[in-house]
Amino acid sequence: MPGFACTIPAVPTVQQDDASVRVTRWDFTPGAVTGWHEHGWPYVVVMLADGILRVHDGQAVSETALKAGDTYTRPAGIRHDVMNGADHPIAFIEIELKRPGAL
Repeated sequence: MPGFACTIPAVPTVQQDDASVRVTRWDFTPGAVTGWHEHGWPYVVVMLADGILRVHDGQAVSETALKAGDTYTRPAGIRHDVMNGADHPIAFIEIELKRPGAL
């Protein structure tokens, strides 16, 4: 599946990974991408810095400006690639809910 024309990888740092959740901090230099992936669980994203996220879903690219503290959620199973569309570094926390009922 074609993705963004970028070879700069975003840097994931897993902060917690247990039976209930996986918490990962993602740091992006300008133009960095996560690479194609799909989540096995629903998840929440919390922006740590103002920025622009470009999300490729395999058919189209959407671009969303977000502020530090903004959040969004997505269900499991959506294949995508995420790029930092801002001209400065950005970061967010991704919280994957492995067992939502356990929290």
